[in-house]
Amino acid sequence: MATKEPKTIRCAIYTRKSTEHGLDLEFNSLDAQREACEAYIKSQASQGWQVVRKHYDDPAYSGGNLDRPALKDLLADVEAGSVNVIVVYKIDRLTRSLADFAKLVETFDARSISFVAVTQQFNTTSSMGRLTLNVLLSFAQFERELSSERVRDKVAASRRKGKWTGGTIPLGYDVKDKKLVINAKEAEIVKAIFKLFLDHRSFNAVATELNRRKIVSKRRDAKEAKYQGGIPFTYGPLAHLLKNRIYLGETSHGGKWYDGEHEAVIDRRTFEAAQKTIAENQTAHRTKQMASGAPLQGKLFDDRGNLMRPNFSVKKGVRYRFYVSSAVLRGRKGNAGSVVRVAAHDVEETIASALRGRLKAPEIPLEDALTQIERAVVKTDCITIAAKRDDGVAVAFDTPWRSPALNAPPQVELVTPAVDQKLLQALVRAHAWIQQLGDGTFASVEDLAKVADYHPKVVRQNLRLAFLPPEVTARIVTGEPLPFTLAAIPKQLPLDWAEQRRALRLS
Repeated sequence: MATKEPKTIRCAIYTRKSTEHGLDLEFNSLDAQREACEAYIKSQASQGWQVVRKHYDDPAYSGGNLDRPALKDLLADVEAGSVNVIVVYKIDRLTRSLADFAKLVETFDARSISFVAVTQQFNTTSSMGRLTLNVLLSFAQFERELSSERVRDKVAASRRKGKWTGGTIPLGYDVKDKKLVINAKEAEIVKAIFKLFLDHRSFNAVATELNRRKIVSKRRDAKEAKYQGGIPFTYGPLAHLLKNRIYLGETSHGGKWYDGEHEAVIDRRTFEAAQKTIAENQTAHRTKQMASGAPLQGKLFDDRGNLMRPNFSVKKGVRYRFYVSSAVLRGRKGNAGSVVRVAAHDVEETIASALRGRLKAPEIPLEDALTQIERAVVKTDCITIAAKRDDGVAVAFDTPWRSPALNAPPQVELVTPAVDQKLLQALVRAHAWIQQLGDGTFASVEDLAKVADYHPKVVRQNLRLAFLPPEVTARIVTGEPLPFTLAAIPKQLPLDWAEQRRALRLS
């Protein structure tokens, strides 16, 4: 009597290695894992086991999560029903997380998929196999967490001793023998930046001057272009540089700074003077913010986390102030919270009154009360307020609130048109440059930039103002309030006027 052929069981081999070390060898860890798995499958040939020739290899991927390309590919094939058994060298090759393992086993069981580790012969189709695997995986997760703790402790200890443990190399330094050493040429640039800031007392003025001198950020040999540097300084990177205590010869860890092994680029007196100027600028900015009629600017949010930005309209010399969800201003109304616009006077008075009552200090002026606010979230029936008292103690509470109907007459205030001098100057310059390029005074933007002593990129960005809609140009010239400043105009402004109006929040 003929022997019945066993049913074919398709076996997929999954391999993984946590680091790149040794992957360039002719026979590496992934090859060794696959060879062991293939040998095990051959030993089960009488049961109908056959190797799926498709490779599922994840080189240099951590087992702490499931975000791995080959594993995702394998799970997709499991869903498609093209795999019956998953074979690995050891359990922790599949995952080192107990929670992730539980999800995988649930997925495998739902499709009657068996999971086999060739050096730890267990099968998840039995309850005892699952129990044993869970125990082993608990130890694998413990080992991973223990290794992470050891690495973190080693980094912390090294930083406390002032050692460089890696990261983004700051301008002014290079790394040699795992230590920061001064790059003399770049160090002079850092000193010049601090001097410029103390002279001009403005991030924007310093950035403009650095751009004029064609000074750019540190160039790095990084795999991704966005980390390679060599780009003009902007507000954020410049502020980070001026606040970086690494230039004092210090290293940081956990928010604390320690004496470092590297030499300082900036003396302490200069550094402290720069920090004092930054603090004074921040105070002046807050004062200006209050004077601008938007004391809650940067502090008010809707209940979906969108910042509510100050906005207003002017009709017949009367100014109507509002706070509007940034989601609406950006054309994403579906992402806005339950309240998309509030009358500025109403919400400011409500918050100030609630804080006065909470602190039992009814005499606090509105401006002083709103200065203490750190965050306020507007909801349909209440406002969640987080503030900090003068003594530094944090307070958080809800205050009842009902947003007034938008057709109700809002509080108004008279306003005298004031010309934005910076915006007007840039507009006039843009039209002059366009005319000079058009009449042949300059053959190219580069020639114009050279004579004007600007970077060509700056000239091209400024030229966009010559193509604004006529009514917008008129409003800039007459000083009629606009919902944008020069800095807020997109660098890549579309030529279509309708698109421009949307980009400038005018429609």
